[in-house]
Amino acid sequence: MKNRTYNILFHTHTVSGIVISVVLYVIFFAGSFSFFRDEIANWERNHTVTATDDIVLDFDNALNNLKKEHNLYGRDVELKKYYREQRVGVSISPSKDTLAAKDDKTSRFFYLDTKDLSQHQYISSYTLGEFLYRLHFLAQIPYPVGYYLSGFIAFFFLFAIITGVLVHWGKIVSNFYVFRPWAKLKTMWTDAHTALGMIGLPFQFVYAVTGTFFMIKLVLVAPSVMILFNGDQTKFYEDLGYTHPHFEFENQKLQNSFSINSMATETKKMWNGFEIIEIHIFNYDDANMHVLVNGHLGYKTKFNSTGEAIYKASSGKLVSQKSPVEKASYLDGVKNILYRIHYGDYGGYILKLVSFLLGIISCFVIISGVMIWLTARNKKNIPVKKRRFNERLVQIYLAICLSMYPITALSFIAVKVYKPITMSFIYNFYFIGWLLLTLFFIIKKDNYFTNKYCLLSGAIIGFFIPVANGLTTGDWIWRSFANDYHQILLVDMLWLVISVISLLIVFKLKRNKNVTVKTITR
Repeated sequence: MKNRTYNILFHTHTVSGIVISVVLYVIFFAGSFSFFRDEIANWERNHTVTATDDIVLDFDNALNNLKKEHNLYGRDVELKKYYREQRVGVSISPSKDTLAAKDDKTSRFFYLDTKDLSQHQYISSYTLGEFLYRLHFLAQIPYPVGYYLSGFIAFFFLFAIITGVLVHWGKIVSNFYVFRPWAKLKTMWTDAHTALGMIGLPFQFVYAVTGTFFMIKLVLVAPSVMILFNGDQTKFYEDLGYTHPHFEFENQKLQNSFSINSMATETKKMWNGFEIIEIHIFNYDDANMHVLVNGHLGYKTKFNSTGEAIYKASSGKLVSQKSPVEKASYLDGVKNILYRIHYGDYGGYILKLVSFLLGIISCFVIISGVMIWLTARNKKNIPVKKRRFNERLVQIYLAICLSMYPITALSFIAVKVYKPITMSFIYNFYFIGWLLLTLFFIIKKDNYFTNKYCLLSGAIIGFFIPVANGLTTGDWIWRSFANDYHQILLVDMLWLVISVISLLIVFKLKRNKNVTVKTITR
């Protein structure tokens, strides 16, 4: 590679990495915990559920219960399992009956408990798991700014990955096996950055690509929509298979009785191992009522296996189907694979734990990249004013990033001891606490102090998370193990392991005056 090309790639890799570093760290740190979004939600609510996507529910009884509070006639009703929780999402469309009451002409969304059929609004159902999941794509920033920001960060991260590989390509294998912790500071950070960057490279590349696709796909495909679909987004989404079919409302009461349970059972008989994730009812209790049963085969049976069956309620007969056994279309294959590899939910807890570890490694790669940038610019030939600015900038970077660890750990205890949990409580506790910790470490102006005490405080708090759970619910680790409360046990054990590793790192940390970046004085 020519020197000019190398220098261009090197500087673009450095600049793109520095610009996105803080937000990218937040995305990866929160994203690492997002792999356990469902487990955290169940741990917080003290629920234990079967680890399956299949909706375990008496559909007929649930609909009869919903009819007591909602007039369902002429409305589309959807029951969908978004996460592996005890609750399913219920969407009720506005009534198509022109004579319906005003209240029936508005849409409804809430969560339904599959065990006691209680209804819960989104805000009151908000959990720390949901918060961390949404934080990893910056959903707390008003839509669409947060979504697009996270998407463009993922896009520039992809750019940084590609330029980084090209820069290191000549020595990518040899440098992987080199680690010199006793060498000068820049060498140590470079070795760690290169080695861990290579370990997490496939993981980071996948998440850069899928993150870009999910967050800014509308921007990327906008030219195609304008040219091929004349700006008709509805037609565009129909062709991509993101919408349901349409059935006309006849405004005539359905005379025959029907059973959603029977349709669900019939669908499972057609395809052995089929897991139902959605029941969509068109024109409830109308003569032209149809029922769509949507789902997929278990991931151990087939990785890409979505299917659906549509029944006419008046006759109970199957009117159309898409078999999960047959080879999926190219479009379905691309969509499903992108979703599955991004969520990492097809390989059980082992895959989630590996993904969590690679996410944390990615956080370290980001921090080490920032430290390389700092040490490379801490030279006598660089003006003191500029060096002082660089050091202050990194101090702010590290304060923001590393303080996420203790405030996240503290939030796990907060949601256990404070009742009732609301969205506003989680927002206020996490963001205000994060801000206070960040300001404290910024004022301290000591990177070593920030690193050590973020790890130490996070570890100590982490040890008390299983204690807080045991005291408030009685589900101590040994009890969760004995009763097979897998989700609750996993969260408690995860924090114990994280805390132990953090403490070991703290004990190894030493302020080496020979290699530590000296504070620049006037």
